Amino acid sequence: MRVMARAGSIVADALAAASAATVVGATTADVDAAARRVIEGAGAESNFLGYYGFPAVSCVSVNDEVVHGIPGPRVIEDGDIVSIDCGAIVDGWHGDAAVTVIAGAPRGGQDTHLVEQTRVALWAGIAALATADRLDEVAGAIEDVAGAAQLHPLLGYVGHGIGTAMHQAPEVLNYRTRGRQPKVKAGMCLAIEPMFVVGTGESTVLEDDWTVVSADGSRAAHWEHSIAIHDDGIWVLTAHDGGAAELAAYRVSPVAP
Repeated sequence: MRVMARAGSIVADALAAASAATVVGATTADVDAAARRVIEGAGAESNFLGYYGFPAVSCVSVNDEVVHGIPGPRVIEDGDIVSIDCGAIVDGWHGDAAVTVIAGAPRGGQDTHLVEQTRVALWAGIAALATADRLDEVAGAIEDVAGAAQLHPLLGYVGHGIGTAMHQAPEVLNYRTRGRQPKVKAGMCLAIEPMFVVGTGESTVLEDDWTVVSADGSRAAHWEHSIAIHDDGIWVLTAHDGGAAELAAYRVSPVAP
């Protein structure tokens, strides 16, 4: 887990650099380049680049693009909602996280609400994980935030286990379903990633076979962290403080593995 914490720290730095590069007039390729410089400069390997042929080190998704947007020549405009998802590998162990930022001035209060409440849902899910018996509790905590905020989780897209591969079992849902979800056990590392849309939660994939957009054109946000579960508690691997600052509101104290 300590090696994964190193990978997670690099991901946190890459996302910080990419977020800083998300300015009006920049391209989504510029955002990706900022993340790439950090990952390569740290001597890590991208786990996105080449993944099933993906051509970049990060996914950069704008407005109604929910996830898996391919960076390129698109110019970021004032008020665009930009979700950035990236990962890194250190000594065979993976980190994965995502943030959403608004470039320039928000176009309205709804955009700020969408981005902030998706972030709140992420931390509510992480806090629930700290004491959860089963992953149902994480899904429920995320869905409850969506319901209270009058937003909708993206249907069919979920979080995941992470470790020696970027995507492993179990799935980590963002909404309740019938049937019991897996038990939470020490030794698990999970990527929790709520994806919220203003519209119905239905989606479609563009002709590039990657970019997922909301079916009704409504705007979206995406946040993610990788978390380790160990005998003494949890640690947010992709946050430099292990999640301490955010989890304090939930009376959860992360413990380094």
